[in-house]
Amino acid sequence: MRRQNFFAGQWVTTVLLGISVFMFVVETLMGGSTSTAVLYDLGARFAPSVVLAHEWWRLLTPIFLHIGITHLVVNMVTLWILGRVTEQAFGHWRFLVIYLVSGITGNFAGLLFGSTSAVAAGASTSLFGLFGAFLMIGDSFRDRPQIAAMTRSVLAVVAVNLVFDLFAGNIDIAGHLGGLIGGFLIAGVVGVPLIGELSKTRRIIMGVLLVVAPVLLGAIYGGNLL
Repeated sequence: MRRQNFFAGQWVTTVLLGISVFMFVVETLMGGSTSTAVLYDLGARFAPSVVLAHEWWRLLTPIFLHIGITHLVVNMVTLWILGRVTEQAFGHWRFLVIYLVSGITGNFAGLLFGSTSAVAAGASTSLFGLFGAFLMIGDSFRDRPQIAAMTRSVLAVVAVNLVFDLFAGNIDIAGHLGGLIGGFLIAGVVGVPLIGELSKTRRIIMGVLLVVAPVLLGAIYGGNLL
């Protein structure tokens, strides 16, 4: 019965949160979550390693690592609140795909437009992707008053966060924007059948953009990393 109850709830959010907390414990035991060496060894994003050593998995693993307890707590509280709502709206596996793909697109954007010497980590790229997923819902079903109101609220939160990014130090604003856009696009690709159907044409266009845009950006700006 307990197993059935667990899988009936927003269990993917709980698992993602648990992995992040577990990895923070690992960071601490290995020498500290603020140690550049520890973060690097556990998979933080570092442009030379991604580009020159072809360690592309570093676009995914950083979303489970955090730098300092404040960083962890802020992101995990956000994941707990926003993740459960997103998982309820999209369903377990669609939510997981959105979370992971947003993290990858965010880290790819951070790779292209962020500091090439930074060792970057954090779930923020994925969390901004969840904001993007809700903006996709708002754009697709804007004729529904409740969804339109929700979209305005999400836009306000995103705007506040981006303004904060501009004035705060050591914030990967490119990664946040990349996650936001990636979340918007992948949410359109996987769809949200619990709320309504999206046209096949729209989903195909968003899927093409999700694939083609990173390729074009990589071709145009990737040379700056070498």
